[in-house]
Amino acid sequence: MRKLVLITQVVDPDDPNLGATCAKIAALARTVDEVAVICDRGRDGVLPENCRVRRFGSSSRARRAARFAAAIAAEMRDRPVGVLAHMIPLYAVVASPFVRPRGVPLMLWYTHWKAHNVLRLATFLCTDVLSVDARSFPLRTSKLRAIGHGIDLGEFPCRPPAPAAAELRIVSLGRYSRAKRLDELVEGVRIARERGVAARIDLFGTTGGPALEEYKRELEELVGRDGYRAFASVGGPVPRTDVPSVYERADVVASAFNSPDKIVFEAAASCRPVLAADVSFDALLAGIEPPLAFERGRPETLADRIEALARLGADERGAIGKELRERVRTQHSVETWAERIVALT
Repeated sequence: MRKLVLITQVVDPDDPNLGATCAKIAALARTVDEVAVICDRGRDGVLPENCRVRRFGSSSRARRAARFAAAIAAEMRDRPVGVLAHMIPLYAVVASPFVRPRGVPLMLWYTHWKAHNVLRLATFLCTDVLSVDARSFPLRTSKLRAIGHGIDLGEFPCRPPAPAAAELRIVSLGRYSRAKRLDELVEGVRIARERGVAARIDLFGTTGGPALEEYKRELEELVGRDGYRAFASVGGPVPRTDVPSVYERADVVASAFNSPDKIVFEAAASCRPVLAADVSFDALLAGIEPPLAFERGRPETLADRIEALARLGADERGAIGKELRERVRTQHSVETWAERIVALT
């Protein structure tokens, strides 16, 4: 029997930040006989029947560590074909003494701009590190495997845009992290409006820490100024199951994050034009006219892209969206993501 072990934070399709993990687990479950999921917390009944869940969450840090070690040790008794740590390098580090002596592949999936010592140690200990592409992993290593982002196209159907509104509707979702430069998105829309473009932007996201709360308050102060209230809003978290409807109501989805932000791929899968600043999107956006890439730190270039999209009709924007969805299907689907992982075992 081919069993894969996956270690992750949360198993909950409604989680605003980590709900997409469930679709990835389900895709892996279609390629092996069993997936053993070790998680901090998780809901029952949300994964396929050939998935088992062990929870290590606890209010005590020592007990959490002990439960984690016990879970990974138990899963290693019946030798798996591989162990995958999802986004948390520490999981791979702690699992390594249980996994590597058995000769089992230990993999880390990580897509973030930040490098740190725990990530360096995890990279050393793992047999493979996985990311969207070479630019979405912050360290140079021969262990890196580019496998795409893993988007569930079934979760994000291609639907016609909502009826035309008086303004071009731009949306951005995600954590209220300063690294996402959401204020630059607002500024880009302001510049576009100064040029006579009818556009608005709505931000949705989560906080969960003092730094994120502070940045959200700054954004609320920004959009509360005279002249900004008419075209910008700062909203709360969107349950994962409601995210597709947010894309459906949007004309455009934008991201200034210096990482392969999953909202760009999700919106593209939803047949929505996307505006993105990170260089890792070059293959996704290549050859599309008008251009969809803008320069991070130069909101006037975002305004240029908004202005060009606003000149298009709904059918023309729809054609761009359909092309983007096809690129996600072939390069970044959850099926190809899972197949590339299992091929490494």
